[in-house]
Amino acid sequence: MAPTAEPSRRAPDSPLGLDAPVRLRTKDLLSIGDLSPDEILLILDTAEAMKEVGTRSIKKVPALRGHTVVNLFFEPSTRTRTSFEIAEKRLSADTVNVAASGSSVSKGETLADTLRNLEAMSPDMIVLRHASAGAGHLAARLCGACIINAGDGMHEHPTQALVDAFTIRERKGGLAGLRVSIIGDLLHSRVFRSNLRLLRVLGAQVCACGPATLMLPDMERLGVRATTSVDDAVAGADVIMLLRVQLERMRGHFFPSRREYFQRFGMTMARLRRAAPDAVVMHPGPMNRGVEIASEVADGSRSVILEQVANGVAVRMAVLYLLAGSRRGAAPGGPALDGGSGWDRAGE
Repeated sequence: MAPTAEPSRRAPDSPLGLDAPVRLRTKDLLSIGDLSPDEILLILDTAEAMKEVGTRSIKKVPALRGHTVVNLFFEPSTRTRTSFEIAEKRLSADTVNVAASGSSVSKGETLADTLRNLEAMSPDMIVLRHASAGAGHLAARLCGACIINAGDGMHEHPTQALVDAFTIRERKGGLAGLRVSIIGDLLHSRVFRSNLRLLRVLGAQVCACGPATLMLPDMERLGVRATTSVDDAVAGADVIMLLRVQLERMRGHFFPSRREYFQRFGMTMARLRRAAPDAVVMHPGPMNRGVEIASEVADGSRSVILEQVANGVAVRMAVLYLLAGSRRGAAPGGPALDGGSGWDRAGE
């Protein structure tokens, strides 16, 4: 996948400040590979407008009034699930939350049957997180509703990559030419796979670092520079993205101990000093302090971890809004985010 420089998409005369239709080509978001570079930028630009909604005294617009969104989570989640719920409520959608522990899955029902039963109730969108790679693709085949992949096994987590790109762009003004180092459990990380696709599409240079046992095979074939030296990965980096050690996905021993992992691969202030002077530190969460990252780094001035969390709501609002337009084959109702028709500040 060849890198593409990030073009300007500003068009002041259009209602959202964009020069493209306010919708995506497909009704589902299953992978970053589903999106063209222009669509990625459309989502990021729309998220800028959505972020303004969160600054209002009444944080609500009627863009998805009358739409029903089901959040179907088969794995634990705090940030992703909560940000989707808040995003849906800010867009005035009707939200239904289904967890595996409280569903018929705990009684032996298959995922396919669960999806068919939900589809029979005519939801407009289903946000799905599942431990099996490809669960979102199964849902898209079975359901007419828009399917948003909120993480499927070790495959992808597209909205998290969009959140990360939005956060980087806010801090750096763009992604083209940036040196991004991703450090941690690469083998089990769906966030790494989605970020790698997106960062390369927008022209960033990616370096991946971790224990040899937690590397993907043929890393160079993926267009990424791979190293097992943290000092090498951090040197001159503009962005340092740390990944959680996913012990729950590991079958066997991949490193001697958490303490040794931190000594070899943990992000400390001493290591951070090797990066560019204005480098930022990211982590998609949940963090393991003292394993992937020292507290002084996580809570320091270079950290944008809480900015990632805050931006998660705006980016997921943008995804929901644009997919709703794609499902109808036209732009969603309510053309403006400036308090005009369809986007009243009082949420009416």
